[in-house]
Amino acid sequence: MPGRAGDEESGRPTPPGEAEMRFLVRLRRAARAGQSLENIPEADSAGLFGQDALTVDAATPDHGLQLLWCDPSDGFGRDLDDLQFALGDGPGPEAARSGLDIDEPDLEVVDPARWPGFLPAAADTPARALIALPLRLGTVTVGVLTGYRTAPGRLTDEQLHALHRLRRALLPLLLQTKPALNNGPHAPPGLHNAEIHQATGYLAVQLGIGIQQALLRIRARAVSEGESPATVARAVLDGTLSAEAWF
Repeated sequence: MPGRAGDEESGRPTPPGEAEMRFLVRLRRAARAGQSLENIPEADSAGLFGQDALTVDAATPDHGLQLLWCDPSDGFGRDLDDLQFALGDGPGPEAARSGLDIDEPDLEVVDPARWPGFLPAAADTPARALIALPLRLGTVTVGVLTGYRTAPGRLTDEQLHALHRLRRALLPLLLQTKPALNNGPHAPPGLHNAEIHQATGYLAVQLGIGIQQALLRIRARAVSEGESPATVARAVLDGTLSAEAWF
C-alpha cells in the first residue's frame, strides 16, 4: 500500500517553532491583504518544515500540475516538477488525481510500477524521500504541496504537523493566484510553464490536432531527447523545431 501522510487529527498537534510561526504569520497576513503566491519570496522556508525543497502547484483539469512557487527557486525541486509535467507521472499528479496525502520515506523501495517514468529519473537527482499534500477546497483538489528530502527516513510528528499548518496557510494564497485558474494554451505570462502552454497551442494549430495531443508530443520529444519540456517549447516558439519536424 502506498504510504499516506498523517494528519493533525491523528495525534496531538505540536506548537510551531518561532521561525515557522513567523513564516506562517507572514503567509496569513499576505492572504488577508489579497496577495498571491507570486508575492511570497522563498526565504529559505523548506528547512523550517523538515524539507530540502518545496513546490506548490495548481492542479489542472487533467490532474496535471502547474508550478506556481518553489523553495529554493532553482534546484532539484523545480527539476522534479518539470519532470512530472513532462511525464504526467509522479507523486504530484497522483495526489491531484486521488486527493490523498502521499508520504514516501524511501524512494528506493517504492514499487517501480507505481511511477514508471518518475522513479528512474528521480534517482538521478538528490531526492530520496518525498511527501505530496493536496490542497483542497471542500472536495475539490486545487493544488499540491510537495516536499522533497535528500535523505530517506520518516518525518517526525512535529514535521508532519508543521506541513499541515503550511498547507492550510497556502490554500488562500493559491486561490488568490489568478493564473492558477487559467491553465489553457493562452495562460498569462509569469507561470513557470507559460512557454509550454504557448508552444502547445501553436503546435495544435500548425498540426491541426487537439491541445492534449500537442502536449503529449512535446512531452514525448522532451523525454526522448533528455530535455525539459520548457526547452522543447522554446525550440518550437523560436522556430528551431518547425512544424514539419513533428510529422
